[in-house]
Amino acid sequence: MKGVQFLVAFVPLALASKLVSASDPGPLQDFCVAINDTKDGVFVNGKFCKDPKLATAEDFFLPGLNIPGNTSNQVGSMVTPANVQQIPGLNTLGISLVRIDYAPYGGLNPPHTHPRATEILVVVEGTLSVGFVTSNTDNRLFTKVLYPGDVFVFPEGMIHFQFNIGSTNAVAFAALSSQNPGVITIANAVFGSDPAINPDVLAKAFQLDQNIVKQLQSRFWWDNN
Repeated sequence: MKGVQFLVAFVPLALASKLVSASDPGPLQDFCVAINDTKDGVFVNGKFCKDPKLATAEDFFLPGLNIPGNTSNQVGSMVTPANVQQIPGLNTLGISLVRIDYAPYGGLNPPHTHPRATEILVVVEGTLSVGFVTSNTDNRLFTKVLYPGDVFVFPEGMIHFQFNIGSTNAVAFAALSSQNPGVITIANAVFGSDPAINPDVLAKAFQLDQNIVKQLQSRFWWDNN
């Protein structure tokens, strides 16, 4: 009987404790402007933070996303980020933004993944073919052609891409659910790692001749370094 009474008393307390702990994952202050010099840090919430009394509007501001990115590169695209590295006031707020420019006739934001964020993308100019691939073992491709005003979502961690299939420049903006979502470009990571992955590993994984793997490694390693 005493055991039953204990359980009756304990369960509500356990549930209450769980509810209390579930209410605290978010920031415990209005904002936490990130600073690099820790000696001036007053509040800590993910990073050292500037004293809120010293924060200014500049900490929450970034100009220039109206300026087209330079797409004169091998993939024909340019990503201009607006994350915590550019806007210190984003620290702990769990959100960031990018502008993506694509060259005509095949500008590509290559297959990549964001390890810490879901992405929602809206096309402003041009025509994009976009898609993402689900995890093993299905590896299912979800793909769509987007026009200005169209929106598409890439779930967190999924490999995804955007490809300009139009004859004009294309522009898109994307919001991501992290102040610093990270990006892993698949080809660069696999063939351009430093030091290089053993060619035997990649030859077997991709079912390629080892000479082709070495060619790819030399090209991507040069690009990354």
